[in-house]
Amino acid sequence: MMMRLFGLVMVCALVSAGPAAVPLNAQWIDDPALSATIQKGIDHIYNLEFSDAEKVFADVVRSRPEHPTGHFFQAMIQWVRILSDFNVESHDDRFIQMLDRVIEMCDRRLEKNPRDIVALFFKGGSIGFRGRLRANRGSWLLAAKDGISALPLVRKAYEIEPGNHDVLLGIGIYNYYAAVIPDAYPFVKPVMIFFPTGDRSKGIEQLELASRNARYARAEASYFLMQNHYLYEKNYIRAYELARMLHERYAKNPIFHRYLGRTSVSLGMWPEAERVFGEVAACVQRHQTGYGEHDGREAHYYLGRAAFLRGDLPTARNHYLSSVDLSARIDSREGSGFASLATLALGMIHDLQQERAEAVKYYRKVLNLKKYQNSHVDARRYLVTPYARN
Repeated sequence: MMMRLFGLVMVCALVSAGPAAVPLNAQWIDDPALSATIQKGIDHIYNLEFSDAEKVFADVVRSRPEHPTGHFFQAMIQWVRILSDFNVESHDDRFIQMLDRVIEMCDRRLEKNPRDIVALFFKGGSIGFRGRLRANRGSWLLAAKDGISALPLVRKAYEIEPGNHDVLLGIGIYNYYAAVIPDAYPFVKPVMIFFPTGDRSKGIEQLELASRNARYARAEASYFLMQNHYLYEKNYIRAYELARMLHERYAKNPIFHRYLGRTSVSLGMWPEAERVFGEVAACVQRHQTGYGEHDGREAHYYLGRAAFLRGDLPTARNHYLSSVDLSARIDSREGSGFASLATLALGMIHDLQQERAEAVKYYRKVLNLKKYQNSHVDARRYLVTPYARN
């Protein structure tokens, strides 16, 4: 666990964490028309429009073959493909090769000019994403090594251009997570003494600046702010505002879509949550790019919860069963929070329908699944006393 979190600090603090995630610093291209083309390609990546993105960045590479921008974003297309179906590892080697090519290009530039901010940034980003893949594949030592290598590059780029709001994205991410993760996991603190101290408030401030003023990193900074406010700050109103803005701009992105639903749930906005997760479930059903079983499992859980709260037990049961079935296909042996809570809810529904024997079966299943929130406590209580609405 220590090495896992060490890798998490050093990798997640430098690079993004989901299909939305693309470090977006290409403003050193001095051609306004080409710069606009790059932004168009980035938008295609966020919307998972891979063919369109490939065409755009192929044009960028042809126009500027020695500049790392086009090559880097070609690798980012591959990265989002990997995240779209993370259980498939056949794209990994190609992704690493593409990143290594960018690193080699940057090294050649740095040999000529050690203060080349373009080379510093894209080398740091490439090493960071290589580490991100390694972390997700469980290679924590290699991931931590990449994180340690990438951090000085990002910091040097910031020292050279402290007013660059796109570079500020990486610094803000580091400041925030380097402060938050040791607080959340105190046993990581001994490791963190070897690295610069984080600053939670400053990290939020830097990400806010990047979200408003960066040329290409606005969406990515907004994405991190949304995650931070939802997961750590518990500022669900701000998280909802950001999720809504990102989903409106990138309607095909499942991460933003699900966060809009999650934040609606956190604010008790169940009609909107039900509408949003209904859309997510429909996207999964029609096999829309980027939407898979994980999205469906979450959507059906919250659709079940919404139906349960309004008293529609048959609909709730169907959605919970779908969530449990999807969990059985994608979870590890111990299960997941969704599996535990959906199974518990199925027992509660059977109790409300006066089907005690079935309810008991589900409560016993909960005790063999991952302990999540109060799932085990509630299951044991309902084994003794049948669940009843207050």
